[in-house]
Amino acid sequence: MMKTIGFVWFFFLLSVGAQAQLRLPSLISDGMVLQRDKPLTIWGWAKAGEKISVRFNRKSYKATTDAGGTWRVTLPAMPAGGPFTMDVIGNTQLTVKDILLGDVWFCSGQSNMVHQLNIHDVTYASEIAQANYPQIRQFWVPTLTNLQGPQTDVPNGQWKKAVGDDVRPFSAVAYFMAKKLHQYYKVPIGIINASVGGTPIEAWISEAGFSELPTQKATIEKNKDTTYINSLTRRAPATRPAPPVDLGMNGPAKWYETSYTQKGWRPINMPGYWEDQGIKDLNGVVWYRREIDLPASMTGKAAKVFLGRIVDADELYINGKPVGRTTYMYPQRRYNVPADLLKAGKNTFVVRVTNTAGKGGFVPDKPYCIFAGADTVDLKGTWQYKVGTAYRPFAGGGFGGGINAQNQPTALYNAMVAPEIQYAIKGFCWYQGESNAGRPQEYQTLQTALINDWRNRWNQGPLPFLYVQLPGFMDYNYQPSESGWALLREAQLNALSTPNTAMAVAIDLGEWNDIHPDNKKSVGERLALAAQKLAYNENLVYSGPLYQSATVEGNKVVVSFTNVGGGLMANDGEELGDFAIAGADKKFVWAKASIVGNTVVVSSDEVPSPQYVRYAWADNPVHANLYNKEGLPASPFRTDK
Repeated sequence: MMKTIGFVWFFFLLSVGAQAQLRLPSLISDGMVLQRDKPLTIWGWAKAGEKISVRFNRKSYKATTDAGGTWRVTLPAMPAGGPFTMDVIGNTQLTVKDILLGDVWFCSGQSNMVHQLNIHDVTYASEIAQANYPQIRQFWVPTLTNLQGPQTDVPNGQWKKAVGDDVRPFSAVAYFMAKKLHQYYKVPIGIINASVGGTPIEAWISEAGFSELPTQKATIEKNKDTTYINSLTRRAPATRPAPPVDLGMNGPAKWYETSYTQKGWRPINMPGYWEDQGIKDLNGVVWYRREIDLPASMTGKAAKVFLGRIVDADELYINGKPVGRTTYMYPQRRYNVPADLLKAGKNTFVVRVTNTAGKGGFVPDKPYCIFAGADTVDLKGTWQYKVGTAYRPFAGGGFGGGINAQNQPTALYNAMVAPEIQYAIKGFCWYQGESNAGRPQEYQTLQTALINDWRNRWNQGPLPFLYVQLPGFMDYNYQPSESGWALLREAQLNALSTPNTAMAVAIDLGEWNDIHPDNKKSVGERLALAAQKLAYNENLVYSGPLYQSATVEGNKVVVSFTNVGGGLMANDGEELGDFAIAGADKKFVWAKASIVGNTVVVSSDEVPSPQYVRYAWADNPVHANLYNKEGLPASPFRTDK
């Protein structure tokens, strides 16, 4: 018994000793970029009362660890330069190497800020191949949540240089912004990227940021109760049926195996959604199968399959062998095929597609092909399909109950933002809104709360805040209509009333069938323009035309803009499109719109007494062609608020 107690005490002391050892946050590590021209906080942890010395750039700075085990020193502002080494000395010594001084941007948001260059490796193949920018560096914050309160560190974070394959995990948007700034100013650029796909803005705001939003405050307090959270997790959903067996995986021969004899399959076109091809309201598993003829020249070498984008999840088999799988809908499918798998003549391709909500299948207008060497074979056309399982409808909670922590207010701020707030930065870069498009009326309040909250947390004054307005997405509508995405864009436009903010208009950079459009370079470069204006005080045109005012003049409405630059233009040389006009009844019809000086004059014979104008007011405008002569698009707007 005494021996057992001795072992327990030994490991307790060992644990306490490990916690008391000198350590630094993962953000302060090899390869870091420190903000130039600003005082710098360097902090860490050690035993209470321990004397700490930080040596940097030929000077030393002293601190003593407080009762909680935390120490910090403040370094004076320094110009861009490096590389430097930092020695942190207490009872032990730590050395941080290859430190640069430059400009640091905190980049955050949801999936379009997450999306890495690697996901867009076809579009940006040459950019990846040519990346050799050792002074552009990214610190990727891992996905974490915490409902209890702000955390002090993130595990396993590290700085990476934009060189070779290390550039692949860089946020594409942040990389192209950083590249443009680095090439123009010739200083190191650091990116701290804290982003999570599919997350609402509320998750990124601190508890203090909700001081004037009582509903969220109540939710935050409730979520701190671990007993309550655990009760949700334990709560069993009594009414959800067990998922039915997938017939394609349950027979004597699985449907992807070469020994399987195909029976009862029906024709279907690929790409396309199965709900549009005779399969009504099916959530479940649908198998696709086709014999593909390949030339002998494609055999004996590695190949690659492009399967566009699939809703939701998929598994690809070729000649009975698994080739690739993706468990969620967003990335475009690019699967490597081993050199010994293909054969001359007929090859059996099988795709098992799983969908849980909405339309399932293969998204149109994406690449579907297999290629090896100089040969490419198209995979589009008529395939055969068979349903492996159909999920029964269910009204109730999720499997196992519980809540999705990353959607809760403060959860991502606590775990992914709070650990960085002592780190000096140049400004913020934000790309989010898709997850709030169903609740657009409250978004301006929330975005303003986020901006003010982050500025307060960093305590470095009104830091520049750059953000992206949502691009076009979803079906085209050829009649004037209402739109949740247009309302969200309006909220983003209105957030410009917060001082020292800038918005990159991206209405022209979307794709109707992909919430993650490929063109990330233009988004990043427009953010860089905004940064040059806001953070670097350049005298340049950084934005497209923004609505300023509208005046009714008889049977016409004259619309004025800011940010006209060298003048207004239709970027395609056609008549201006996507302008709608209405009278007091607010029944909008398409209008004739003409550029007159720095205004747009809007009219319609159908509306003799106009009062209101809308431009590009749709989820995905058909012909939004109003730009300034600097080539930047006008933001959508309406005057009937």
